[in-house]
Amino acid sequence: MQSNNVKINVKELWHVFGNNPRRTLQPEWQDKSRSEIQEATGCVVALRDVNLQVQEGQVFVVMGLSGSGKSTLVRCLTRLIRPTSGQVYFDGENVLDYSQDELIDFRRQKIAMVFQHYGLLPHRHVIDNVAYGLEIRGMEKEERYEVASNVIETVGLKGWENYLPREMSGGMQQRIGLARALAVDPEVLLMDEPFSGLDPLIRREMQDELITLESQLNKTIVFITHDLNEALKVGDRIAIMRDGEIVQNGTPEEIVTLPADDYVAEFVQDVSRAKVIQVNAVMQQPDAVAYQWQGPRAALHLMRTNDMDHLFLLNRDRGVEGILTEDRAASLARQKVERLEGVELDEVMTTDPDDYIEDIIPLAAQTHHPIAVVGPNGRLVGEVHRGALLAGMSDTPEEEG
Repeated sequence: MQSNNVKINVKELWHVFGNNPRRTLQPEWQDKSRSEIQEATGCVVALRDVNLQVQEGQVFVVMGLSGSGKSTLVRCLTRLIRPTSGQVYFDGENVLDYSQDELIDFRRQKIAMVFQHYGLLPHRHVIDNVAYGLEIRGMEKEERYEVASNVIETVGLKGWENYLPREMSGGMQQRIGLARALAVDPEVLLMDEPFSGLDPLIRREMQDELITLESQLNKTIVFITHDLNEALKVGDRIAIMRDGEIVQNGTPEEIVTLPADDYVAEFVQDVSRAKVIQVNAVMQQPDAVAYQWQGPRAALHLMRTNDMDHLFLLNRDRGVEGILTEDRAASLARQKVERLEGVELDEVMTTDPDDYIEDIIPLAAQTHHPIAVVGPNGRLVGEVHRGALLAGMSDTPEEEG
């Protein structure tokens, strides 16, 4: 779970390839396009006044087409490329001010990279590939093997420790790369197009694996991709780049529903809103609820007062026991039942406020009642009606009555 602590803070970052690159930072070039600057000076502006913040525990996706500057940006974060101008802060320290020894320590201790082409050592077995970073640190063999074995199991490769990379599939090799990065227990993972070389099915599996691992390990991740669907699936926040600039930085929902310009709008035009809009955006508070210690007559009174034909029945912890219909309450009243605890109820469908609309559409098809939105403590926090689902998937907001 991400915190409010800023892990990475990038300020006014520029990187220009070419001779005398700093001349392109002068005021007369500020309003010129990348192509105009390149034609006039021969310099290529790879990054242009990039500003962003990554919160601790966040999956921050940098997305763009080839040549947009996203890979240059991730290399500037580790100073594999030294920016022409600007600052890159990790935990408040400017990486650009590090000495060579401090930079080496930073790369070994705090950050790890996962590459598109794995970067595995072909002559080493899986366990030695995974333990390589620990070996570089000087960890004893027995200890690093123990750490590596645990991480190998975490990424689903238990039993493959003594195989060579060439004996494994592309997806498995990418798991080795991910395990090697996790083995050094970095504070930040930088993932540069890690799944783009995989077949679609394996790619989806690896995306799911990353989401699961992130929920378990809570790492800060900067994830580079050119695939919007991938960005929407794994990202807590997305920055879209074009010609070295960030043209929009927002949540997946903001990117899809409020594109900043025509460029972003074209990117997202085929994306279903149901994939990015969460339940908490369309849920509402129930007009009324009943409790187990109440009687059926009190429940009937609530229904008639609020023009309802059902109520959620809650226990003392505000957990949802089921749905009490008007007909059922009337029947219980005729039977002179005094308390609703233990009575037979209609089944209730439940969802989490952080689930996406897409995930609960099948639930809505199974019931005529609202779906109960239940928080992490098991308490009722809202309800979702079919009409709200339809409005959430529409490109136009539902009109107020």
